Amino acid sequence: MTTEPLIKPLITPPAVPEPRALLELLKPITWFAPMWAFACGVISSGAALQGRWPVAIAGILLAGPLVCATSQAANDWFDRHVDAINEPDRPIPSGRIPGRWGLYVAIAWTLVSLAVAALLGPWVLGAGVFGLVLAWLYSAPPVRLKRDGWWGNAACGLCYEGLPWFTGAAVMGSALPDGRIIGLAALYSLGAHGIMTLNDFKSMEGDRRTGIRSLPVRLGADRAARLACWVMAAPQAAVVALLLAWNAPWHAALVAALLVGQGVLMRRFLADPHGRAAWYNGTGTLLYVLGMLTAALALRGGLA
Repeated sequence: MTTEPLIKPLITPPAVPEPRALLELLKPITWFAPMWAFACGVISSGAALQGRWPVAIAGILLAGPLVCATSQAANDWFDRHVDAINEPDRPIPSGRIPGRWGLYVAIAWTLVSLAVAALLGPWVLGAGVFGLVLAWLYSAPPVRLKRDGWWGNAACGLCYEGLPWFTGAAVMGSALPDGRIIGLAALYSLGAHGIMTLNDFKSMEGDRRTGIRSLPVRLGADRAARLACWVMAAPQAAVVALLLAWNAPWHAALVAALLVGQGVLMRRFLADPHGRAAWYNGTGTLLYVLGMLTAALALRGGLA
């Protein structure tokens, strides 16, 4: 007669993470925003790409697969307890990234990012250092900016939109970009604060239980959604006004039309903020970034 053991042996987790788990940790889907913003910076600079394609491509890789991926790895490491509630299948809480590998990857990607930024010149290195510092301050204690929805979203908006735009223009001109370029980058960074709020709706339960005061947790889903819409819309209205002042009426009209389209989508989002935040992120945000490109083309057309 045989008896089964009362406690079944545990499956030993892998000592080294699999490549697929590492890729999931670095979240390639998040790389698009800073890569797009960097490209907008390149376009807005008005500089010719001929002979500078390697620099532009290296900058795009720095913005996405390096700096942005660093921020994602660091965030997942310091958020592993929150993710165990909100997204237990994420690589770290699920055990597919074992031990302290998540932290090691974040550190290694930081060092590689700094090395690439240094090769692209002092302006890019300065912007890269600033972005990486913000990425660590966002996730790591004791500062952990993400614990406050106001500061955390501001840091993300700057790193995802404004800083890559500035860097793209700086790397092409090898100098401080024109003030109008910096102004547009700042406005789209401010609007991205609202976009970051959209990402917080999916993690409200875990945020409440772990003391993260995201805007949906602090204000409630309905108020946070209305605030996000205003924060996204107001800077774009300012962009329209600036483009008109800079004698770019057709570009201003297109940005305005894209803003109207977002307004239509926002009405549907506001009817069910918790259920449609991801939907709006995939629809309204597309119109937002097309407006960024339109504004960049206006500058390239002779304003900068």
